[in-house]
Amino acid sequence: MTALAGSTADAFWTTSLRRWNAVCWVLFAVMAVGLVAMDRPGGSKYAALVLLGTMVLCYAVLYRFPSNPVVRPHVYLSVLVMALGGLAYLRGNYAALFMVTLPHYWMFGRTPRVSMMFLGLATAATLTGTVLRQDGWTVEFFTEVLVSTLIVVAVGVLIGLWAHSVVAQSTERARLITELEETQARLSEAHQRQGAADERERLARDIHDTLAQGFASIIVLAEAARAGLDSEPDRSAQQLRSIESTARENLAEARELVGSAQGPGRAAAGSVATTLRRTLDRFAEDTGLTVDAELADLECDQQTRIALLRCTQESLANVRKHARASTVGVVLARQPYGVELEITDDGTGFVVAKSSGFGLDGMRKRLAELGGRLTVTSSVGDGTRVLALIPLTGEAREASA
Repeated sequence: MTALAGSTADAFWTTSLRRWNAVCWVLFAVMAVGLVAMDRPGGSKYAALVLLGTMVLCYAVLYRFPSNPVVRPHVYLSVLVMALGGLAYLRGNYAALFMVTLPHYWMFGRTPRVSMMFLGLATAATLTGTVLRQDGWTVEFFTEVLVSTLIVVAVGVLIGLWAHSVVAQSTERARLITELEETQARLSEAHQRQGAADERERLARDIHDTLAQGFASIIVLAEAARAGLDSEPDRSAQQLRSIESTARENLAEARELVGSAQGPGRAAAGSVATTLRRTLDRFAEDTGLTVDAELADLECDQQTRIALLRCTQESLANVRKHARASTVGVVLARQPYGVELEITDDGTGFVVAKSSGFGLDGMRKRLAELGGRLTVTSSVGDGTRVLALIPLTGEAREASA
């Protein structure tokens, strides 16, 4: 921030210095020509030329080589103060030089305190030189020199303070703009990180609900088929066919996951009822459980279809692993507020408040992303009821009506 503020101030003063530079060089040349051509030879003439030449040399070095280690800004201002005082004492024609070099105090002083200090020293030097040249405090000194000098100094102070105020405001604006840009950059990075985290969570949830469940089913079927190869070859063959079907479905699910990245608004690949019926038939074939299903033929967008399928798959996986049920009921219906999916079983049940599995939490988050909600009702020994509610968009509601 400090570097930026410094660069802003330096740019302002560099622009101002460039504008005044031409005026200064013209005045320096005119004064030098006047001293050489018009003044009579003498010690005061050569002393004035030395003072003017020293000041011009310091100014030229500082302007051409601003980073030089010898003639620094305060060195030049000190030389300027002495030159003005000396010229006021030797010649009395310092007024034009005094006025033209007023901006230099603010350009090279950099701070109001330092600038006003050097300006005060220059004013005192010129007035002292004038008093010494006129041999005392004369009426002319008070009426002409003192009043005009103080007016010029007052105007210079006002202009300098205004310029410093402008620079300070510009620097503050630049600092605020930089802070805003940095904040926006950090916010953008945070959004990107959050987006990446959300995408990883979505992929993990999809893999858990689809591929992981399918692989678990394949493992169970493979173990059963291997155990019955000798005693129940027909059943083992059926289980091998189930393994093949499950693997094919997992492949289709993997393609579905890849395809879902193309956009949430893609048309659904088949109706919800057809998709759920295929899943329920596979579940009944693999587990031997009785499945009672009432599936309304609904049309909905891809995200809603996938959410309903994932909730069904996760609920059936929980029944398979934990419930020890004999019957599963599935009802898919359209309600005025949207789609309702109910899955019940007559298994052992569980305490909902103590459940900490990834599956239920994943279903809740998936439904929440669509504005829906998940309600799980269960108790030990009384089975489980899972109710998923998803609101439909206007177009989907009209299509399913």
